[in-house]
Amino acid sequence: MERQLIVSQLFERNRERLQLTWVSGALARVISAKEEFVAPADLVGHLNLMHPERIQVIGAPELAWAAREAPEKVRRHMHTIYNARPPVLIVADGLDVSEEIQHDCELSDTPLLKTPLPAAYVIDTLRHFVSRQLAETIALHGVLMDVLGMGVLITGDSGAGKSELALELISRGHGLVADDVVDVSRIGLDVLEGRCPELLRNFLEVRGLGLINIRTVFGETACRRKIHLKLIVHLQKPARGVPEAARLPLDAQNETILGVPVPRITLPIAAGRNLAVLLEAAVRVTILSLRGINSMQEFLDRQEKMLYPAPAGEDPAT
Repeated sequence: MERQLIVSQLFERNRERLQLTWVSGALARVISAKEEFVAPADLVGHLNLMHPERIQVIGAPELAWAAREAPEKVRRHMHTIYNARPPVLIVADGLDVSEEIQHDCELSDTPLLKTPLPAAYVIDTLRHFVSRQLAETIALHGVLMDVLGMGVLITGDSGAGKSELALELISRGHGLVADDVVDVSRIGLDVLEGRCPELLRNFLEVRGLGLINIRTVFGETACRRKIHLKLIVHLQKPARGVPEAARLPLDAQNETILGVPVPRITLPIAAGRNLAVLLEAAVRVTILSLRGINSMQEFLDRQEKMLYPAPAGEDPAT
């Protein structure tokens, strides 16, 4: 699916931060991304004939190049860029916009902006902004929580107790990001960011209680605007024909979302089980695994040493 962003939106949302000033041209052109993953470098950059269709930023180096080259050559290159209909042309580094550039932009109806800020800063800021705006997004069913600083998506069938578990986690000091509908965007090569739709923000639906405004009941610190998704915890109800979760899972389980593998842990639901404590433990185990500490592998190594001890006189480490 093609994602689009209008230049006027880019201008309005970055006007103050980048001190942008409109010079000429209608801000109606569209910045689009057809690929599954938007590479920021492909959308914004210095003046470049190899990628004339992207946002073009003119700084001091480009001006120095134009001064060294023959005027006809520079004019020919600029017309190549105008003909490619770039979304917008931005003159940075506090440079004055030449009458020729302004005239050519008006003739080609190319949006022209200027800013006193360094070109490198403008490019980095716009790459970050555009990549987020055009990121591929999917809506998932579940509850997204901030548990010990890690984004955890709680999934399960209807009635599994996802919202009740989220409420208990909130009472233990963790934060709610989204309930029922979670918007997940791929903002980097292997980075997923979860947000809550505006309509549902701060609300948690609990059977028997209805909708609860978590921010009002528990305070400002009980809610988060967004978080990187790092772990999926699936609540599994006992059902006939459904295999139970492995008691000692030897292989790590993953679930792929937008092409990014996310660790997945299944917690069986049973009377008397404290799912909040189990989920916190799952998060701590995941954090340790990201640091290279694997308790299961440590146990297997210890077991192997006991079953097959090293011969006398031989270093056990070898």
